[in-house]
Amino acid sequence: MKPIYDTWNLGYKSIFGAVRQFDTCRFSIRLSKDIRPDFPPVIVLFRTGFKERFLPMSVSAEEEDCFVYSCEFTPRYSDVHYYYFSYTSGGTRHYIKRVNCHEGAERDGELFQLTVYAHDYETPDFLKGGVMYQIFPDRFCKSGKPKENIPEGRVLREDWEGTPWYKPDHNGHVWNNDYFGGDFAGIQSKLKYLSSLGVTCIYLNPIFESHENHRYNTADYRNADPLLGTNDEFGELCAEAKKYGISVILDGVFSHTGADSRYFNKFGRYKDEPGAYQSKDSKYYDWYTFINYPNEYEAWWGIDTLPNVWENNEDYTEFICGEEGVLKYWLDKGAAGFRLDVADELPDQFLNNLRKCVKDYGKDKIVIGEVWEDASNKESYGVKRRYLLGDQLDSVMNYPFREAIISFVKGGQVRDFIYSIMTILENYPQPSIDVLMNFVSTHDIERAINRLAGDYCDDKDKDWMAERYLTPEQYAQGKNMLKVAMALMFFLPGVPSIYYGDEAGLQGYKDPFNRRCYPWGKEDQELISFVSELSRVRKSIPNMKSGRTYFVINEGQTIDERLVGFTRQGAEDYIIFVNRSGEDVTVSELSSKLERFRDLKPFNGSYKDDVLTVPAYGYAIIRATFVK
Repeated sequence: MKPIYDTWNLGYKSIFGAVRQFDTCRFSIRLSKDIRPDFPPVIVLFRTGFKERFLPMSVSAEEEDCFVYSCEFTPRYSDVHYYYFSYTSGGTRHYIKRVNCHEGAERDGELFQLTVYAHDYETPDFLKGGVMYQIFPDRFCKSGKPKENIPEGRVLREDWEGTPWYKPDHNGHVWNNDYFGGDFAGIQSKLKYLSSLGVTCIYLNPIFESHENHRYNTADYRNADPLLGTNDEFGELCAEAKKYGISVILDGVFSHTGADSRYFNKFGRYKDEPGAYQSKDSKYYDWYTFINYPNEYEAWWGIDTLPNVWENNEDYTEFICGEEGVLKYWLDKGAAGFRLDVADELPDQFLNNLRKCVKDYGKDKIVIGEVWEDASNKESYGVKRRYLLGDQLDSVMNYPFREAIISFVKGGQVRDFIYSIMTILENYPQPSIDVLMNFVSTHDIERAINRLAGDYCDDKDKDWMAERYLTPEQYAQGKNMLKVAMALMFFLPGVPSIYYGDEAGLQGYKDPFNRRCYPWGKEDQELISFVSELSRVRKSIPNMKSGRTYFVINEGQTIDERLVGFTRQGAEDYIIFVNRSGEDVTVSELSSKLERFRDLKPFNGSYKDDVLTVPAYGYAIIRATFVK
């Protein structure tokens, strides 16, 4: 007996995944001929805050052991919808709900999700099929170029390979005031190297003037931090990068500012005008929420150095999103868009205004949000978010993929990996998927090589992490596992994002040790070559820009638990096999195991006489044609 319902099968749901507004989707269920419904089955569909709808289904086909009941639905509203099926037989009501991630069954289960996105929702082409490279500016490359107007209180370090400071001072504060001197000119000097990695987009952690080295406590939105260089030097970096086919996107930190900023000015650093902390007459006073002026105020996660702003304050919104605002200023300088810090904490109205500003400047400018969970159904502060419906974000940082990749490489179940990946591919609109920011490391989490082969660190303090390095044996194993993770990151849907230094073997547990300086002159060249090859292969496959992904190894057909295999489909299909084990894996009679494909032929890797060999900690790719 075939499944009652299966969202992965186009014979049950005619459009895989999210549906574009006003497109018609056909839903079908299969009921055994032994079942005699008293009335036609229905699909019960609703969206949060609205009354459910009952759509009747009718017999559309008869098969050997079942009747097929179908109905069509043309969504009018861009929103997240939920649905299940129901029928009555012999006076008893039956419900068909989601089990096993994608199948329907007559037992307790969850609701199916149907994401409907705006009919005019499109995302920028420049990032599709490309490769992103994330740079923490202070730690990537130091040009040595003299800098002017360096603010007081900074410690300029000369020990490039040194451990970032992390211990509190005598007052118990960690001010993050040690700087290694990475700058715009240094990044510019490495554009040829980045191009050799296949990089097409640089994502820079914050560059605005700030008085801690992470620069997430903005002090002046209209000025680059003096240690990085001038605003014009940022423009020069963008212009030079463009010659290499590389775009530059910036980190936008708009939910809070620094207490040590010209807007709040708690410490009186800025003399030209009063900040909100100094005077209620300050033009910035209404940006902030004071509980007991001036020392008690709303702050990001209670950290008093990061006072929250009221994003929907008209003056603040105009300052950021207006015709003469911050966004357009940096777009004028050459930025290709923004990654939004803590998008969860930016209200809908502000996100709407921000997107409108960026897209009015140019449809090719991108907006990516920091969201750690499934962004399609995310709730924050009691509000159902609308990130990916077409009026806010282009896409998000893909933490769910990262967790799925790490878990699989460390020995997790193949089925769990597939379910995690497919859930995101089902829930996200295709335009968002095409520009998903995929990664295995970032500035907020331990580096992948440490997570894969190092010691567990979640219960450890910073003293333990500070000088903790992998043993030679751990490094060798971590490097192999990182290759597997990188291969998955590069070939799954979305855009691979390399965190600076991962490709060179840079190590580091959690902040700030994941932000060590790039090891120029001591890189792992073999690992760099592997990543460069991934980029070359990725670029040679046209389907990497879009196209459906179909897992050819699943819970019903396991070729080998050491492998995962999936397609990137297009005019011709590419099937990618990734081997997480330390042994070559050979699969004989591959064509018989891939019954829905024909004309199998090698592309990258060993495939001959219907035998596929996937190298240890490696990958192999074949071309084929999918048979519907």
